[in-house]
Amino acid sequence: MYEPIRSKSVHRMAADRADFPHRSREEELDIQLAGHLAALLAVTDELGLGAAADRIATQIARLRGAPPARHAGLTHAATIALHRRAHELAGRALVVAASRADTAVAILAAERMDAHAAALEELRLVGAH
Repeated sequence: MYEPIRSKSVHRMAADRADFPHRSREEELDIQLAGHLAALLAVTDELGLGAAADRIATQIARLRGAPPARHAGLTHAATIALHRRAHELAGRALVVAASRADTAVAILAAERMDAHAAALEELRLVGAH
């Protein structure tokens, strides 16, 4: 009553591992770290912190193998909000840098966290919001 299936199925239960691109844990962490640094770079550029932005851009270029795209896409956010965001992003970068044992980025991220924490404290003292 039923014909047996004579052709191969178009569906496979287990895909061949060579069919998909695979990255190592280190490569994934590099991508994640470069992403956090790129976001930090955008905020740092908006704050007008040229020397700090250049140091961040150098690390992004090292991780990606190419310099980052930089633009003046301003959010017009309050300075205090930008410093908070930069502090948060530097913290994320620090965690990933520590995970992959990237001392240069860990030091840079810690310095940026300190700088933004100091800026936030100064803004609080003068009453800026």
